[in-house]
Amino acid sequence: MREDAEALDIRDVTANWVNAEVLQHQIDERIKALADLSHTPLFFGRLDYLHAPGADVAEGAEGEKFYIGRRHVHDVEGDPMVIDWRAPVSQPFYRASKKNPMDVALRRRFGYTGGDLTAYEDEHLTDPTEAEQTSKLLQQEIERPRVGPMRDIVATIQPEQDEIVRSGLAGSVCVQGGPGTGKTAVGLHRVAYLLYAHRERLARTGTLVIGPNASFLHYIEQVLPALGELEVKQATVDDLVAHVEVRGVDDPAAALVKGDARMAEVLRRALRSHITLPGEGVVVVRGSRRWRVPSYELEEIVRELMARDMRYGAAREALPQRIAHAVLVQMERAGEAPDDRVQNAVARNAAVKAVVKEVWPAVDPAKLVLRLLSDGDFLAEHAEGLLDDEEQKTVLWAKPARSVKSVKWAAADAVLIDEALDLIERTHSLGHVVLDEAQDLSPMQYRAVGRRATTGSVTVLGDLAQGTTPWSTRSWDEALHHLGKADAVVEELTAGFRVPTDVITYASLLLPDIAPGLTPVESVRENPGAVEVRPVAGAGDVVAACVEALRNEGSVGLIAADARCEALGAALAEAGLAYLAPGEETTAEARLTLVPASLAKGLEYDYVVLDEPAAVVDGEPDERTGLRRLYVSLTRAVSGLLVTHTAPLPTQLT
Repeated sequence: MREDAEALDIRDVTANWVNAEVLQHQIDERIKALADLSHTPLFFGRLDYLHAPGADVAEGAEGEKFYIGRRHVHDVEGDPMVIDWRAPVSQPFYRASKKNPMDVALRRRFGYTGGDLTAYEDEHLTDPTEAEQTSKLLQQEIERPRVGPMRDIVATIQPEQDEIVRSGLAGSVCVQGGPGTGKTAVGLHRVAYLLYAHRERLARTGTLVIGPNASFLHYIEQVLPALGELEVKQATVDDLVAHVEVRGVDDPAAALVKGDARMAEVLRRALRSHITLPGEGVVVVRGSRRWRVPSYELEEIVRELMARDMRYGAAREALPQRIAHAVLVQMERAGEAPDDRVQNAVARNAAVKAVVKEVWPAVDPAKLVLRLLSDGDFLAEHAEGLLDDEEQKTVLWAKPARSVKSVKWAAADAVLIDEALDLIERTHSLGHVVLDEAQDLSPMQYRAVGRRATTGSVTVLGDLAQGTTPWSTRSWDEALHHLGKADAVVEELTAGFRVPTDVITYASLLLPDIAPGLTPVESVRENPGAVEVRPVAGAGDVVAACVEALRNEGSVGLIAADARCEALGAALAEAGLAYLAPGEETTAEARLTLVPASLAKGLEYDYVVLDEPAAVVDGEPDERTGLRRLYVSLTRAVSGLLVTHTAPLPTQLT
């Protein structure tokens, strides 16, 4: 198929060079999508149907065999050899069971090692003499060591995951899932499915995956290309609102107020305060004639635009046209026959422009936020009844900045500017947005994401127990309200495929303190994993623990409080132990990663050495946030967890 695409000759099939460029780009993209992935098998399963799909069972039409794979493959005649995992005929591979065989006589799973076919396993779904068994190949694939970036899970998608993956484009979905439940993979595979089922629509409107940081995005960036999807954009929330350079850092109290949804109304009031009612009429000169629009008529026009609650910029563009229309009405009454060209000319008249500039002036969103955070009187006027005096003092800058360029903007300020910009002009909406690690977003950040999907749908992924910001989400209903998707369906994943039983049981000791009432994850892995808590004398013992972990197959993560990473890095270097930074791809030669606890979210390692749990907790503003950060760090281990400590452990873990 790739060679066929490379051999296409388009010299005589295009009308001009522009068409030729476009067609060649499409062919190049097709060739990229068909790239050979040597360690990724094209098919991983087979379905033997009892009857032909769509045939009447009573007719007894003989069924067919379908090989199921990551992408569609056809032969030289165009007949399918491998069926895309997203096709309807592939669905029983994930959903069929002995109780509901879905017309499948046999389901075969293939096992691969390094891209080579090494095993297969059959399930006779309609054979009453064969008991339903847990798939050994499925377990092996789930427990395979992690080296390199995140892998796709098309061979191991479970029925409850498949139901979310295949849910329709029109509806938004929120997935609450504990560590290792596969929520990130479900979100990525849902994007791949939607692109398959609604390709033309999403090609027009676009798709976006939003992650918590660049390291996380780098870790997941190969999943969709492995499924043949190359056009999905990835970004962080900070990337979305990068209208100014962020150089400053807010203290938690200020960030908490700035991230509160009440700030949206403060901004709206501040923006609308720039509108003033006209004090006098306007006179438009056209040739030898003078046309006057009285002040009361101008006031009616302005009030009507204000009542419609249009975007500030759209209303400002409409105002001169409304004034021009009032002039045209007078012209028609006087016997003239003006057309659209005359109306546009009147709208551009200097007198009309002067009125618009005075009544509805242009506003720069960054300057609006600058004034709100610098001018105490201006803030007090528009925050009345919304923010109390203490909250206003919290967000006001101690030293007011003179210009937009001189400000050391913080991340929360950029979100406010994005909100102000949307009040002025509508933000472009995408067809579908996936928001991962959503529990850490502030209400204002949710609004920033939501306005990028006003006409589309969203897939929200997160875990309330892993919220590690002062403004972390308390309930999904609240989050979905701020997103503008209050009607989204909330699904919960509780089966753990990544974290083994012993590790998740140990980490769940923290749940009563960090997320009371949340259902603990139940690991479905056969291997219970290994947990060891080891008192140590210092950094040398931690390095020794890493050496010990590296004797096992797979990746190793040394996770530590941010403040301790520099010293641990020096100790590793002194011992001649090379290590990677979070997000850098692990290889057979470089398997150890030094991970600051603040960047551990979303990452996974076969073996984790967790340094000094008490320091992880103490590194956060309060104990609850610290315990949540510790919960995240503990649950990064896929096979084994070794906790090293010199200080006493948090009481919850003793």
